[in-house]
Amino acid sequence: MTTKKKAPEGDLSTYACESFAHGGVVHPVYRKGNGPAVLVITEMPGISPQVLGFADRLVALGFSVALPQLFGVPGFDAVRATAPARLRTAARVLYDVCVSREFTMLATGRSSPVVDWLRALAVHEHERCGGPGVGAIGMCFTGGFALAMATEPRVLVPVLSQPSLPLGLTARQRRTIDCGPRELATVADRCARDGLRVLGLRFHGDPLVPAERFAFLRERLGDGFVAVELDQRDGHPEELLKKHHSVLTGGLVDEPGEPTHAALQQVLTLLQRKLQPARTSDEPSSA
Repeated sequence: MTTKKKAPEGDLSTYACESFAHGGVVHPVYRKGNGPAVLVITEMPGISPQVLGFADRLVALGFSVALPQLFGVPGFDAVRATAPARLRTAARVLYDVCVSREFTMLATGRSSPVVDWLRALAVHEHERCGGPGVGAIGMCFTGGFALAMATEPRVLVPVLSQPSLPLGLTARQRRTIDCGPRELATVADRCARDGLRVLGLRFHGDPLVPAERFAFLRERLGDGFVAVELDQRDGHPEELLKKHHSVLTGGLVDEPGEPTHAALQQVLTLLQRKLQPARTSDEPSSA
């Protein structure tokens, strides 16, 4: 039996860290690389070796990566941790985000307050790194953050990888995303007027990212929303969850010809064409 190649892993010690403050909110930010900035906003339970491996891939392509630490223990490896350690960490992170005023988990039609801080970070990274603008990649719990961040004109590439908020407990929650109506209208206007493209990724059958959520985004953003939807059989067989969820990390089969690898390449191509126009061809974007 041939073992399928997993997502690469990175080493936190290769990243520099400093705090960024805005509006009385302070979070650590891990940085690496040179070139136009891409914010990678981690999935739960935090900045894992797999998220760092994805960030390292961006660095190798000539981007400067910023990973804000909004929750969790940086570097925690859920793949190799024991089951009790995974459960303890998940419970602690879930408790922290539930009691925090920075996150909105259940409310419909609302952006999490931390998005204001993230937009300020995007402006800061653009001023620091230069280039046409910045990319913003949200994953899982933070997937919708990248959408709300796109009200900031400097955000040229918003990527929503398995956006999981609000939790889809009701029909209304499934047919929405954690982005306020005014912000969503602003993003829709950018899509129609400026050709902004919002890239969304999910696995069919993922209970955390219902199909109704992507249908809602298609209705609101029209051709501005580009959906990449994968079958469950496309995910890596060793992903921890029973249903495949993490498109760019745990569920990735990192081999050419694999659907998840093609989805990854679509993200990378869009980032290169929007943020590195001098280094890419004039061909239409694959997104």
